[in-house]
Amino acid sequence: MTELYKLSIHEAGELLRQRKISSVELTQVHLERIREVEPKVKAFTLVTDELALQQAKEADKRFASGENLHPLTGIPIAIKDVICTKDITTTCGSRMLENFKPPYNATVMERLNEAGIVMVGKTNMDEFAMGSSTEHSAFFPTRNPWDLERIPGGSSGGSAAAVAAGMAMGSYGSDTGGSIRQPGALTNLVGLKPTYGRVSRFGLVAFASSLDQIGPFARNARDAAILLQTIAGQDPRDGTSSPTPTQDYSAALSGDIKGLRIGVPEEYWVEGTQPGVVSAVKESIERLRELGAKVNPVSLPHTKYGVAAYYIIAPAEASSNLSRYDGVKYGYSYRDTTDMWEAMEKTREFGFGPEVKRRIMLGTYALSAGYYDAYYKRAEKIRTLIKQDFDKVFAEYDALVSPASPTVAFKLGEISDPYQMYLQDVFTIPANLAGICGVSIPGGFSEGLPVGLQLLGNDFKEDTILRIADAFEHVTDYHNRWPSL
Repeated sequence: MTELYKLSIHEAGELLRQRKISSVELTQVHLERIREVEPKVKAFTLVTDELALQQAKEADKRFASGENLHPLTGIPIAIKDVICTKDITTTCGSRMLENFKPPYNATVMERLNEAGIVMVGKTNMDEFAMGSSTEHSAFFPTRNPWDLERIPGGSSGGSAAAVAAGMAMGSYGSDTGGSIRQPGALTNLVGLKPTYGRVSRFGLVAFASSLDQIGPFARNARDAAILLQTIAGQDPRDGTSSPTPTQDYSAALSGDIKGLRIGVPEEYWVEGTQPGVVSAVKESIERLRELGAKVNPVSLPHTKYGVAAYYIIAPAEASSNLSRYDGVKYGYSYRDTTDMWEAMEKTREFGFGPEVKRRIMLGTYALSAGYYDAYYKRAEKIRTLIKQDFDKVFAEYDALVSPASPTVAFKLGEISDPYQMYLQDVFTIPANLAGICGVSIPGGFSEGLPVGLQLLGNDFKEDTILRIADAFEHVTDYHNRWPSL
């Protein structure tokens, strides 16, 4: 039999239901894999081995009784350390929350626990989800399993690296400007950002509340469909979650995309995109044509303003959300003073890292009395124009296709200029501003490193983009390739 950690979720689920393997056996294999490769990859902030084995035993009881079975029952899953897990540290990759143990579970964790997952650990991330490389974690950088000298993308780099290295069968991250799709692209995974409101944000530690969305990492489209199905749906505790009914995402994977209309945004071929990425993506687009899709160029004219608008809106929301970390309520607190204002100032000085401070300052500036109209208000108007661009194109097209990242994974420490780092999200940011769904799928290789193909869908059309992803997997083997760790 294939090494158990190389099985897909749906393959492992079938073996578990047939009682050919046990969840304890599957979990032990993954914990052994963590012991073997985690010292090199550094994907986890916490490995919950005792809890995992306990949950695996509970899952095996379910299989024995044949009751309360779910496609994720007994499956080893990793969780980004920005999602609240009751009585288990949730650090957000920050010194500010280094010892924080939430008193409750996020809604997605409640749904996952109900399904009977096995949580193998919490994954490393850029501090408070601010970054594109997982180099901005307060603890250590995570490395890309495809090349340990390179970054895995960010901010959900730990979640991506854990699955790419075989330490978890699937994982969850959060995507504010590309933080699932970009690491998915750089580690040869399916990384899905659902439509804003499709998944509850209750218990997701906020970065930018109008942009954040939880989503899955998987090795193929079918697994991504299962992972999304488990967490999707309205939540009364999140006022922004949508009452729009969820689809059966697995049932949508017909393997057939004949007649689907797919647009290729002209504005997504930007200067600075590596030739190897362009070549791989264009070849993948031809595969979609061969599958019978009608592929044509389209225009999204306001795309060029996306990065600028995002880096006003996201920091503005971050400066508001992060103001709660004052050393009084929870988290790190500076104690060596009796002056309240000094205590608050020093708490933030020592508790936050440089990237978080940079974005707080940017956001506070953009929201200040003299600059609100000049910056924040204009950025929100641009956001509306970007959304209108997508609405217009989706009136005629079922999906859009583009590169997911302008480059393959770059070397640790290679990009020190914040502006150059921000440009890593140039293809992913517009989807967050518009609130639509998007997925990055394995789309080929350049110089031995993975290239991601991005599929964008209209609001609540996750079934359509997963259907295209699944059909693409039928005629390519990129998703089956493994790094030689």
